[in-house]
Amino acid sequence: MKWKYILSLVFTVTAMAAMAQRTKNYSLSSPDGKVQVQVAAGPVLQWSVKHGSTTIIAPSVASITLAGGEVLGKAITVINAKTASVNTTIATPVYKRSTVKDHYNALTLECKGGYGIIFRAYNDGVAYRFFINRHQPITIAAEEATFNFEDDYKSFVPYVRDLRVKGDHFISSFEALYDEDNISQFVKDTLGFLPILVAAADGKKAVITEAHVEGYPGMYVALNKATNKGYKGVFAPYPLQEKAGGFNNMNYIVTQRADYLAQKPGNTQLPWRVVVISSADKELADNDMVYKLGAPSRVKDAAWIKPGKVAWDWWNDWNISGVDFKAGINTPTYKYYIDFAAAHGIEYIVMDEGWSVSTDITKISDKINLEELVSYGKSKGVDIILWATWYALNGRLDEVFAQYSQMGIKGFKIDFLDRDDAKMTASVYEIAQKAAAHKLLIDLHGMYKPDGLQRTYPNVINFEGVKGLENAKWTPDDDVPRYDVSIPFIRMVAGPMDYTPGALRNASKSSFRAIHSAPMSMGTRCHQLAMYVVFEAPLQMLADNPTAYYKEAESTQFIAQIPTVFDQTVALQGAVGEYVAIARRKGDTWYIGALTNWQARELPLSFSFLEAGTYSAEIFKDGVNADKQATDYKREVGTVTASDSLTMPLQSGGGWAAIIKKVK
Repeated sequence: MKWKYILSLVFTVTAMAAMAQRTKNYSLSSPDGKVQVQVAAGPVLQWSVKHGSTTIIAPSVASITLAGGEVLGKAITVINAKTASVNTTIATPVYKRSTVKDHYNALTLECKGGYGIIFRAYNDGVAYRFFINRHQPITIAAEEATFNFEDDYKSFVPYVRDLRVKGDHFISSFEALYDEDNISQFVKDTLGFLPILVAAADGKKAVITEAHVEGYPGMYVALNKATNKGYKGVFAPYPLQEKAGGFNNMNYIVTQRADYLAQKPGNTQLPWRVVVISSADKELADNDMVYKLGAPSRVKDAAWIKPGKVAWDWWNDWNISGVDFKAGINTPTYKYYIDFAAAHGIEYIVMDEGWSVSTDITKISDKINLEELVSYGKSKGVDIILWATWYALNGRLDEVFAQYSQMGIKGFKIDFLDRDDAKMTASVYEIAQKAAAHKLLIDLHGMYKPDGLQRTYPNVINFEGVKGLENAKWTPDDDVPRYDVSIPFIRMVAGPMDYTPGALRNASKSSFRAIHSAPMSMGTRCHQLAMYVVFEAPLQMLADNPTAYYKEAESTQFIAQIPTVFDQTVALQGAVGEYVAIARRKGDTWYIGALTNWQARELPLSFSFLEAGTYSAEIFKDGVNADKQATDYKREVGTVTASDSLTMPLQSGGGWAAIIKKVK
């Protein structure tokens, strides 16, 4: 027995020594030195991240499995390791700032077997991706992506719970409130979708997401049961068979999936796995990581892309009044929407479901004279965007885009994608490319989070993937104000959000009701107004109906002044799930918005971000009775300078908004 023990000990020590010899360790730091990435390449690939002295990501394994069983990221032989530093500027035709600084250090490991891994360290986070250099196409059978933490931290996770196909967790509208629990309390038998947030030690936060997901499935997360203190990536297998189905038969339902994730060219790059890191919550409310990691623009001339606001019909159920025609999906109603948009300098109207024959998008409803509406809108300086389902467009993109772009239509709001498997993500990039060729804008609904597509194809001007205002029509028990002050730090990290604000029937918690044809919002009037500044949306809806906007002229005129893209953004204050305040500049004018959850509070505001000079200030703040009568607000005007400060009083579910114009 003694000899067996000695032999076993010798074998173990020898094996450990051999493993240590085979493992090579690499380090990478951000330009400011605060973010440190450690990479161990040996029997497995492990990576970890620190921010200062705080461990953000504990050792986590990453690998890719090919069909046939070959694993990239195991038994690694590094044949070349090289580093690089990049400090450049990206011009942004449609964004929250005119330029983005792209400053990072990179480590590239080229490995035996025709593959490698790239790591980037930014001052505000890290990212890695696999790349493959082979002569023949490859089939990716699986991916191992883990994100481990040192402790069982609190997290904010949106779950896939709206199963549109029973038992298929990969069909989702990507709309959910956040469950706020410790990592180990991850809900069983479901998946979380990205982005998610983890509250790490020392007040630091980590947001996990991904970028450049093209022809590859999006990443969901489940509990990493090996540690109970982290997550593992889960990916939808490739769809082999589909049929019409889902909500009102408006999309394709996958009936059979393959035993692989994606088929790719032999020379390919896989998606970025991204961890955005903040020391203060407000930093997350103004982050460019996903934009920087998106593929460079494939649109040579973006001058034709016109962001702006949209008068929208569906949320208000075409419920206009005081007119001498029957309101509904018809030509007179849409002329009324065009007149409203023209009167307020609003660039677009959207014609939602019902404008076309339900079985054929190339055929227009006999109640609509679309050519007349296009001409009428053009005479008023208002363009038209059409709603369509992905199902209706699939396989007919060239035909449909050519027909309607030639007519003068300026874009499509495409709905009910409800998937992000490899077929769908390839389709989304194809839609963007073909739309750009026809100079059409695209607004994606029923859609996963942005992945940097907004950089690659800036004509994709907005994304849903958020539990927006439409849910007020059927989810009376949601804690909407808390969600509103969570998404700027989580979902908005990925990119723009088509939340569709603008409700003028505003309600306190006790008085709110879910009403289909005369919907209301939770929280105050100023809560809605402030969303036009806080929420990034290059194509921003006015969700309520024109009749209501005419009656509330002050609020409407205020909304109409707010741009949808900006030259500069400054996150002023924020705490996830509590409150947020953001300032944005366009030219010489600043726009400020602040939101709170159901807790009333006062937030200090310093105007030190202003340049020298005197500015006129138009302020909308909650009225003293807004906690009960949520439509109560007060408008004030005055002047401010960079040396001034004030207090923003926010009622329960409240908001505060201002337009600060430089005096010429």
